[in-house]
Amino acid sequence: MRVFSSMETSASGLTAQRLRLDVIASNLANAESTRTENGHAYRRKVAVFSPRANSGFSFRSVLSSQMPSYPAGVHVAGVVEDTSPLRKVYSPGHPDADGDGYVAYPNVDVVTEMVSMMAAARSYEANVTAIEAAKAMIQKALDMFRV
Repeated sequence: MRVFSSMETSASGLTAQRLRLDVIASNLANAESTRTENGHAYRRKVAVFSPRANSGFSFRSVLSSQMPSYPAGVHVAGVVEDTSPLRKVYSPGHPDADGDGYVAYPNVDVVTEMVSMMAAARSYEANVTAIEAAKAMIQKALDMFRV
């Protein structure tokens, strides 16, 4: 019955990577936002993952309570703001310039975000492939019992 737990683990990875992609898309969309609703420049956000606890309803708990312990997947522990310094650009005519003529731009590096997006997309694809492989194994096992 470990096939079901592998599907659960991959499904948790799909959910986490989808949220990571959403956060990256938000960062890219706000890469030049000098003012947000709080009046300051946008700050880059990062999804933080942590191991998922073995609790609650699952295939594992329904099928067997005597199975050995193994990883249960991942969940998003939160989305945090990157505290690295903002980019300062001298532009005295800009409406968001400070007293010295500098404008604070977001700490979003487009190249870094694109690399992170590609990594998240590859991870998402790997989890989809793992689920498809588990489904194929289940199908082959069922086919063995057909006469």
